[in-house]
Amino acid sequence: MGEEQIIFYFFAASVLISALCVVVMKNLVRSIFLFFVTLFSLAALYLFALADFIALAQIVIYAGGVLVLMLFAFMLSNRELLNSLKPTNSGFKVNNFAGILISLLFLLILALVIIKTDLNQLVWIQESVPVNPADNTTHQIGIYTMTTYLLPFEILSVFLMMALIGAAHLARKGGKA
Repeated sequence: MGEEQIIFYFFAASVLISALCVVVMKNLVRSIFLFFVTLFSLAALYLFALADFIALAQIVIYAGGVLVLMLFAFMLSNRELLNSLKPTNSGFKVNNFAGILISLLFLLILALVIIKTDLNQLVWIQESVPVNPADNTTHQIGIYTMTTYLLPFEILSVFLMMALIGAAHLARKGGKA
């Protein structure tokens, strides 16, 4: 096994373990910090896929912007809001059973699709061209972002603004809405 494979498997395991811990942990602050680990490890996997622009956008937008916003909104929110988020220990409910059943059903469907798919017969894999590390994909992404994909780009900026306004509303100390 080469050095590249060891590093790749390290980051892949880091993504899986930290994402699982984000979902399972009861402490919200630790969960947010583990989400940082998940996003940085995912950016490393994007670098292995020669998607340098997406890796940089992953770090700048998600880890640098959205997660910091979530962390500050959580830390600046009032105690009454945080106390209302504590789970109750009332045991196993029917709603939990339905959620587990639906999750297992989706896992089964996903596993069947992966098992039945013949990757060598997919058209987009047969017609794919290997990526050259010297290609200037950042220039092409910039052109597509400002021409073809301008509307989705602007819709995304509106969603991020809504997240900022929501975090500012949660962070206000006064009880006025």
